[in-house]
Amino acid sequence: MVHMLVRSAPLALLPWLAAAQGAAQTPEPAPAIELDPIVVQSSRLEQARTGIAPALGASVTRIDRETIERLPQGGGASLNQVLLQAPGVVQEAQGDLHVRGDHRNLQYRINGVIIPEAISGFGQLFDARGMRSVELITGALPAQFGYRTAGIVDITLRSGAQDPGGTASLYGGSFGQFQPSLAYGAAVGPLEYYVTGSYLRSDRGFENPTSSPNAIHNSTEQVRGLVNMAYLLDDRTRVAFIGGSNQSRFEIPNIPGQPAQFTAFGQSSYDSASLRARQWQRSSFGVLAVQHSRDALDMQLSAFVRKTSISYVPDTVGEVVLSGVAAETRKRNYSAGLQGDASWRIAEAHTLRAGFFASADITRNIANSTVLPVNAAGQAFDAPFTIQERGRIEGQLYGIYAQDEWRLTDQLTLNFGARFDVMNQQVNASQLSPRANLVWRPSEATTISAGYARYFTPPPSELLTNPALSRYVGTTLAPEVLQASPARPERAHYFNLGIRHRIGEHLTLGGEAFYRSVRDMQDLGQFGSAYIFSPYNYREGRVFGTELSAQWRRGGFLAYGNLTLSRSEGRGLVSNQYFWSAAELAQVQSKFVRTDHDQLITGSAGIAYRPWDGGNVSSTLVYGSGMRRGFANSQVVTPYVTVNLGLSQEFEIAGGGKWTARLDVLNLFDRSYQLRDGTGIGVGAPQYGMRRGVFAGLSRAL
Repeated sequence: MVHMLVRSAPLALLPWLAAAQGAAQTPEPAPAIELDPIVVQSSRLEQARTGIAPALGASVTRIDRETIERLPQGGGASLNQVLLQAPGVVQEAQGDLHVRGDHRNLQYRINGVIIPEAISGFGQLFDARGMRSVELITGALPAQFGYRTAGIVDITLRSGAQDPGGTASLYGGSFGQFQPSLAYGAAVGPLEYYVTGSYLRSDRGFENPTSSPNAIHNSTEQVRGLVNMAYLLDDRTRVAFIGGSNQSRFEIPNIPGQPAQFTAFGQSSYDSASLRARQWQRSSFGVLAVQHSRDALDMQLSAFVRKTSISYVPDTVGEVVLSGVAAETRKRNYSAGLQGDASWRIAEAHTLRAGFFASADITRNIANSTVLPVNAAGQAFDAPFTIQERGRIEGQLYGIYAQDEWRLTDQLTLNFGARFDVMNQQVNASQLSPRANLVWRPSEATTISAGYARYFTPPPSELLTNPALSRYVGTTLAPEVLQASPARPERAHYFNLGIRHRIGEHLTLGGEAFYRSVRDMQDLGQFGSAYIFSPYNYREGRVFGTELSAQWRRGGFLAYGNLTLSRSEGRGLVSNQYFWSAAELAQVQSKFVRTDHDQLITGSAGIAYRPWDGGNVSSTLVYGSGMRRGFANSQVVTPYVTVNLGLSQEFEIAGGGKWTARLDVLNLFDRSYQLRDGTGIGVGAPQYGMRRGVFAGLSRAL
């Protein structure tokens, strides 16, 4: 567990410390340094909000602002690139992540508020410039964390009161990347705000399906924006608004030399390098929150809305000739809800916490599939026609929780409670989920924790469909298995044991062991040309592993390393069986198979050093033993390792302000490696990691 912490005196004590230092240096009274009251109040309310939902007993990896800025790409790094430096995180195509043997299943919180996940995942919405810190919380989670349970990505945004000023920057380089950005924050009376915006143009939108450095037809344009505003009604109450948006356009990269499989539209050949498929991804959200802190009581009430969509437009003629199918796909999801959380310190040894969550979703699906008719002998005819499908799926989630943080002794704390959740979707279900974590600190240097959690994980409503399989019989899109049982909620027992030990003042070591026994284990797969995942369930599953971590921090030197060994496997298919071939379905019914995202060994490491005034040199490493491939995921992709290098220099220009110049080399040794090879369960196409890229940037402090 990488604990990248910034230790500092409490903000409220700074005036007293400054005055005391001044008195020590001169016998005459020195004026006290006064902080703007809004800064002190904002800091105090931030601490109170953090205390509403602590992760006591779980494994927490915190990456602070200083660490983000010092690693390669700095504030321009995407959220998923930052999280890859945490233990147990496996990189996936399209910016997705796997944590502790789970596929996606991550809950994103922004300043403590749950944000529903977008159809295309959440990582693309954020880059690091708007974050003060990010925490990845895994293990046996306390009762306030529900639904998405592989990990909690808890983002704390920068604020105008505590992070005044900003930057204007320009970053770019290999693959035609061009990325200007702007960030600025300030406090005006009781109002504070922080705004970020960026534009990205690149010739590397999705992962290259070939091993060449540059893909054919793979450009992207992306616009991102984020605003964090807060207004202090008084010294105990704050109203906040958070809004964000990402509008992205992608070309779908091509694989040259693919042979034509069918005759359609009078054509029996087609150059696969000239395909012109496109995909648009849009996501926007808004949060309105009221926070109140009085004596021993802290509470926050939040309302949120989220709109997300994906539109895939095929190259109809080319895709039908090459594969027999061209499916225009449009998917839209609307989500709105309420969340309330409260913390009450009723006694010195007891802190009670309770809350609720309620949300409603509407998912609309449109599919226009151009196919060819097929006779009983399996012969296709040049008579293309389009099958149109329209679907609407509504869903609701309701949940309540309560728990007690009981300090049994100065060294021993028990955090126990439960949550009750109800799901109304294609399947209606509910569950009472007890949770318990015991934390023992036998010394100031050592912390030992043991935890148990019962999990209830609804299928992602934004990805659900209800296909009419019978309409595709006798066409080139006919599935082998004519069964589409609805996706079910996952139910799991989770056990976690961890130890963290500090050696001296600078070195911290950690170890974790985890085991998850699952019924109706969820997984996701890409089953078409569109870059959209679809859920399905194994009847039973099991996931287990260990994590080791180390961190050294001293002055301007930082070094860390993580190593995770894990195994994820499932048996029996109980939903959306039509995604699979009949042979794969039979294989999985009789024995456990590895899930497609299972990776036995995952490692990450990093180092940052300030060799001279204003300079910083850093490097990060990511290792993977390879995810699964082949029939029923029986084989493994080749292992890979990538190294990134970063160099930055701060300097001042007389009358021109403070500047930072940055040079980054990603995949320093130009390793060609595969994340996927196009085979295995739920794998749509080969996907290669990025080849060596050289990027440079210049930013000015505002």
